[in-house]
Amino acid sequence: MSLRLRGIFPAFLVLTLLVQGIIAQQSFDYPKSKKVDQVDDYHGTKVADPYRWLEDPDSSDSRSWIEAQNKLTFSYLKQLPQRKALEERLTELWNYERYSAPFKEGGKYFYFKNDGLQNQSVLYVAESPDDPGRVLLDPNKFSKDGTIALSGLSITEDGKTLAYGISKGGSDWREFKFMDIDSGRELPDHLRHIKFSGVSWTKDGKGVYYSRFPEPNEDTKLEDANFHRKLYYHELGTAQSEDKLIYERPDDPKLGISGFVTDDGEWLLIYLSDGTSRKNQVYYQSLTLKDAPIVPLIDKFENQFSYIGNDGAVFYFETDKDAPLGRVVSVNLLARTRVWNEVIPQAEETLRGISFINNQFVANYLKDAYTQIKIFNKDGSFVRNVELPGIGSAGGFGGKKDDSETFYTFSSYNAPPTIYRYDMKSGKSTLFRRAEVDFDPDAFEVKQVFYPSKDGTKIPMFIVHKKGIKLDGTNPTLLYGYGGFNIPMTPGFSTSRLVWLEMGGVYAVANLRGGGEYGEKWHQAGTKLKKQNVFDDFISAAEYLIENDYTSSDKLAIQGGSNGGLLVGAVLNQRPDLFGAALPAVGVMDMLRFHKFTIGWAWVSDYGSSENPEEFKALYAYSPIHNIKKGTEYPAVLITTADHDDRVVPAHSFKYAATIQEAQAGDAPVLIRIETDAGHGAGKPTSKIIEELADTYAFLMHNLGVE
Repeated sequence: MSLRLRGIFPAFLVLTLLVQGIIAQQSFDYPKSKKVDQVDDYHGTKVADPYRWLEDPDSSDSRSWIEAQNKLTFSYLKQLPQRKALEERLTELWNYERYSAPFKEGGKYFYFKNDGLQNQSVLYVAESPDDPGRVLLDPNKFSKDGTIALSGLSITEDGKTLAYGISKGGSDWREFKFMDIDSGRELPDHLRHIKFSGVSWTKDGKGVYYSRFPEPNEDTKLEDANFHRKLYYHELGTAQSEDKLIYERPDDPKLGISGFVTDDGEWLLIYLSDGTSRKNQVYYQSLTLKDAPIVPLIDKFENQFSYIGNDGAVFYFETDKDAPLGRVVSVNLLARTRVWNEVIPQAEETLRGISFINNQFVANYLKDAYTQIKIFNKDGSFVRNVELPGIGSAGGFGGKKDDSETFYTFSSYNAPPTIYRYDMKSGKSTLFRRAEVDFDPDAFEVKQVFYPSKDGTKIPMFIVHKKGIKLDGTNPTLLYGYGGFNIPMTPGFSTSRLVWLEMGGVYAVANLRGGGEYGEKWHQAGTKLKKQNVFDDFISAAEYLIENDYTSSDKLAIQGGSNGGLLVGAVLNQRPDLFGAALPAVGVMDMLRFHKFTIGWAWVSDYGSSENPEEFKALYAYSPIHNIKKGTEYPAVLITTADHDDRVVPAHSFKYAATIQEAQAGDAPVLIRIETDAGHGAGKPTSKIIEELADTYAFLMHNLGVE
């Protein structure tokens, strides 16, 4: 086992077993969670909400509760004998140089590098791909503990000016600052009140388009719902108060509004989104004509249209219109009669992204959840496949339409990220950088299986483990899932998973309905009134792993974050007997009130709303908080959230923890770990990531009986 391999002496193992025995006998005196007499009426159904007070994370009662919960949780985790060795091994594994694929602007190359244990990756600028270059921006200098992170950047076409976003404590709120690249001098411009938006430079580099919300209430901005996003133009060298309003929709405050300039600098495209649905509207404005009107191109929320590139007035879009797996179409904006022409028809695989380089299309397809890259000419004729090293995920392929070189990164569960330089003319991939991680990739194997869900639908699942493990039902197994928002779970390298695999653990990822593995139909099959399909798919994955002797119920843990945290909470209620442990992270747990906080209203497109009688019935039937049954023997549960999460507000996890702690009839711990100065996950410092992982794996090892 891992601890024995790391040279821990038998005497320590004896002590370990003694400590484990002490912890096993521990009874949990959970912090008192007061109840209030709050009852809501949903279409004639009375629903109690006794922990409503926890929705205010800054009240004195909530702060006392958070402090008490963390005291209990961290005292428990600190006792676990495996934790120290786990943290040491995670730190060793994490300590390797990591690079992003380079991208090019104004003849300069830009890339990110992390020396290994830096809390945030550093932005470099170089004169050529082989030049190591110099540090342009080091986010580690923003704060002592790494909790201020870089959250977006944009560079002028001439490579002279940088706009960069920063976020504090993991919040989705960001502000943008500006820098002269050659001198490193900070410019006085400062943009605030921005969320879910980058900035897009004009071709001359004199200004940017960006979206922002009205100025929030500083005391409640981590909980308040976000409405009335507007598109602005900021001219460099002026105050934000002077920015020009470009587009707004006061008739519909929920619309997401974003704008960007085409590569040729001649057009402004404006996207309107309705929640997290991929359906969108597209408007455009000529930037070469003075006071040109904003003109609708697509003015109905019926399909998804994503801009790829343009030749003058001929625009290319990726769309799912009449093609649920995706296709490429073109349209001439100036034609008297607007005709949509098919360029690349729908394939058998799912089109997940496309770029326009060397006047060719680079199409990223998913075949059973792993990447295939195909090159097409501008007329849609097939050129070649990009040969990838194996079954995994490839991303990158950035650049402009006249570029003849690009870069991409390939990784898989047992293959660390490797960056390749790709010649668009010859079709040759050349190794550029390979991550040197302290592990043997040949010691592990990756397989893909297909299993039937409850209704017979075939679901793919990746399974990773050490070569030569015995299928005797005793392997500790971690099953991960998401199943929502058209997001696919594709094979990728994770340093954090190596510790689990080195211990002899099995790691499985189920590609559930609701995700984006097989296009829009697959996505819709796991939304709203069909959300139960996602839970059935996950339960069937667990049953497959048990029936095929990978593991047993007492050795099986489930994990998911955000929408995946909802998944874990719902499935745990439906089948508490099926699992030995559960790890719901930053989960959406109150399905009746999620739309009342920050950007939660945007998820109605996937979940539905409790304000709709039919959708309320479906939501109430699986909502994690509302389906916990008092007197149930739940397995070990470690809930994780963060006090600055303003996407899935921590109240979801707080109320869930209070409810399940009261209901727990078994001896297994039900704990909540509340990170401070952290958010939904983006930008979390390396140090905090390692600490949380060590806690999580120590919790699993102890509660699954991994010695």
